[in-house]
Amino acid sequence: MKLRIAMVGACPYPAPQGSQVFMRNTAQCLQEMGHEVHLVVYGYGLGVESGGLRVHRAARVPFATKTAPGPSFAKPFQDITLAAELRRVIRNHHIQVVCAHNYEALLAALAVRKRPILYFAHNAMADELPHFFEGLSAAESIGRLLDRFLPRRSDKVIAPHNRLAGHLVVRGCLQERVVVVPPPVDARLFTPAPIDANALPPIIYTGNLDAYQNLNLLFEAVKVVRRRKPEVKLLIGTAEKAEFPGAEVTTILGFDALHRFLARDAVFAAPRVSWSGYPIKMLNAMAAGKAVVACESAAYPLTHEKTGLVVEDDDVDAYAAALLRLIEDPGLRAELGTQARQVILEQHQPERVGQQLGDIAVEAFDRYHTGIA
Repeated sequence: MKLRIAMVGACPYPAPQGSQVFMRNTAQCLQEMGHEVHLVVYGYGLGVESGGLRVHRAARVPFATKTAPGPSFAKPFQDITLAAELRRVIRNHHIQVVCAHNYEALLAALAVRKRPILYFAHNAMADELPHFFEGLSAAESIGRLLDRFLPRRSDKVIAPHNRLAGHLVVRGCLQERVVVVPPPVDARLFTPAPIDANALPPIIYTGNLDAYQNLNLLFEAVKVVRRRKPEVKLLIGTAEKAEFPGAEVTTILGFDALHRFLARDAVFAAPRVSWSGYPIKMLNAMAAGKAVVACESAAYPLTHEKTGLVVEDDDVDAYAAALLRLIEDPGLRAELGTQARQVILEQHQPERVGQQLGDIAVEAFDRYHTGIA
C-alpha cells in the first residue's frame, strides 16, 4: 500500500543541520519506496531543495531569520503559520498519514487533528532544554513535563536509539507504540577522501554552535593537541556566522556544500555529551569515511576501536589524546573510517530504513481506520 504522507518540521528548510538532514533523509527514503511525501516547513531556508521533494512553505513571518535550533521570539508565530500550512496541505492533497519531526511539529499536527500521527523523536526535552535556558533552574523539570505530555499523544513514536525510547516509555508512552529505527543516511552521496600519510590532517567539526554541542571541550582539547602539533588546523563548517580564536570557520549553506566540506582527509570531532539526540553529523562523517572521536554519552553509532574512538565525557586530556592518535596514525585513520562507512552502508541504508518506516506508517493507517488504535 502506498500512502500520501505529510512530513512536518518546525524549522527553516533546507539547512545543513542535523534535524533538517534527518527529516530530509527520512522524507526521501519514504518517497523512494513509492509513497507520496509532502514536506511542510517554515517559510524560509538556506539555498534550495535539490532532492526532488515536494516542499510546502508556511507563510513567512517577516522578523523570522534564525536558522539555528532553539527558542526565539518569532517561534510561536512561525508555528501558527506552520499549522495553517499543514492543514492546507492535508486538505488539498488528501493526506493519509502525518509524520511530525520533533516537539513543535507534533504540536502543529495535534492542532490540525489529522490522524494517524507518527512522531519522530529527535531528543528529550529534559536533556536538551537546560542547554538553552542555563539560568532557569526549572528548565529540566519543564522538559520532563513536555516529555510526559506530548509524545504519548501521537499514534506511534519513532526513536533513533534505545535510550531515548526507554526514556519516553518511562515518561508515559505505551511501550507497544514506541519503535526504534536508525536515521537513514545515503552513503553514496559522500566521497571518501584518500588518506595522505605525509600530510597533517585537520580536525573538523560540522553543524550548529549551540551549547549542547559542547564545543568548549573541543577547543580545550585542540589546545592540548597543539602542544605537540602546533600546526594542526581546526576547521568548523556551519551555517551560522561566527569567529573562534584558533579556528577557521567555513560557511555551509546547503547539503552539497556539506558533502564537499567532508570530502578531505581529516579527523572528525563530535564533542557533545547531551545523551538524548542522535548526532546526524556523526553519521554524515562516518558515511564520508572519517575517523571520529566522540564522547561516550552521544556515541551511539560508534564502536570503540572498531568504527571510531570513544572517550569519557568532558575529559579534555582523553579527547586530545584520541585526536592526536588519529592525526599521527594514518593507518588507523583509514581503518576506522572504512569500517565506519561500512556501518552506514549496512545499518542506515535508505532502502532498509524506508521499508521499516513504510511498514510502520501502513500499520498505523490500517489500525486507525479499522478502529484498533
